[in-house]
Amino acid sequence: MAVRRSSTRGFKRTSSLLNEQIRKAGETRGFAVSRLLTHWEETVGADIAAIARPVNVGYGRGSFGATLTVLTTGANAPMLEMQKEHLREKVNAVYGYNAISRVRLTQTAPTGFSDGQVEFKYTPKTQKVTPPDPQVKHAAVQVAEGAENDELRAALENLARSFLSKQKSQRKGYI
Repeated sequence: MAVRRSSTRGFKRTSSLLNEQIRKAGETRGFAVSRLLTHWEETVGADIAAIARPVNVGYGRGSFGATLTVLTTGANAPMLEMQKEHLREKVNAVYGYNAISRVRLTQTAPTGFSDGQVEFKYTPKTQKVTPPDPQVKHAAVQVAEGAENDELRAALENLARSFLSKQKSQRKGYI
């Protein structure tokens, strides 16, 4: 009988090393199933995960089911309030039964403000880029003409172009 040698040479996956710590941290916050924490985006969807994250699962005395506390920002709270029942159904699908009977929204964590300083993903606004006016560009080049250093000349041109285009747009508003 041959003994099979491990092909990992003593190395372990990081996920297997962290599973115990994640489970313990989750249990302190009431999460019986740590998958809810580790796979939050997959559980609730990218749109909800971008504006909220789970904070705590609390079990009331003598009541059936638990309360899931979800952290969100003030602007997103009304949107999330309308989706609470849908969120509860998705979370209960992870548990496999009706473990969560209520979803509570908070804008700061119940343990203090340090947990409330969470950075949610967002899509940055795109700025409309308009090509510079040829007259403004020519005037900016003339303003920076005397500079001997290339970097200084480029900075002066940029400043003059910004200033002149701003003046031009303000004059259009008054005419």
